[in-house]
Amino acid sequence: MPIATTPTGDLHYQVLEAVPPWAGPPETVLFHHGVAANLHLWSPWLSALSDRYRIVRFDTRGYGGSSAAGQGFTFTFEALTNDVLAVADAAGAERFHFVGESMGGTVGIALALRAQERLHSLILSNAAARGGLIRNVDGWKAIADGDGAAGWARQMMEWRFYPDSLDPRVREWFRAVHEDSSMEVNLALADLLLHADFMDDLESITLPTLLLAPEASPFIALDLMAEMRRKLPNAELQVFAHSKHGLPLSHGAQCAAVARGFLERQHV
Repeated sequence: MPIATTPTGDLHYQVLEAVPPWAGPPETVLFHHGVAANLHLWSPWLSALSDRYRIVRFDTRGYGGSSAAGQGFTFTFEALTNDVLAVADAAGAERFHFVGESMGGTVGIALALRAQERLHSLILSNAAARGGLIRNVDGWKAIADGDGAAGWARQMMEWRFYPDSLDPRVREWFRAVHEDSSMEVNLALADLLLHADFMDDLESITLPTLLLAPEASPFIALDLMAEMRRKLPNAELQVFAHSKHGLPLSHGAQCAAVARGFLERQHV
């Protein structure tokens, strides 16, 4: 499996190259998932994009096939953006469109503030620029301490999905991924996210930006993403009805269709 090697551990990534040769050189779309997930979260998006774009997905540090950094490592946005750039470099993507969900979306904001010249555009799903406005995350440790990883995973499924919004097989897969995830990593990323505040910096991000907002995330209020839309100079907002925080999985095909339209408009 392809690996991006960094001083603090290896990052597992996958590249999908299905663009026919007559379509011309494809641009790269790089995907970054959030807490307690892995690169397969993006699987429902692939069919809508892979005929036109080169797809790079990776497991965030500490999840899936990517190693944790080890004792003494501290999660920071500098470290997480280093990881994104390491994957992009390993995949040969000098510039790319960035797609991030939840924590991955906040990493995308940090990346744009750090290395805007590496990006063509931003697509941010169920993501926050100001951690202090995020709800319910500060209770994760108490849930895990009281009910264990299985109880935390069950609660996360309720927060992520309506009962009828996801194929039961997909829901069970994602529940198991949550239960098997490292609570140490989950809580470290949650703490980093809750202390993030990029809201007042958004005006400096001039990239074309698409915000994908769930109608009823228990973590990120729709008003928060609407405020991000107002702050970003070149952004549009798409709201999805009957969706919670698991939007990019439960509504993957719909999100990908909106993303495809957005990406194609960048070439007009």
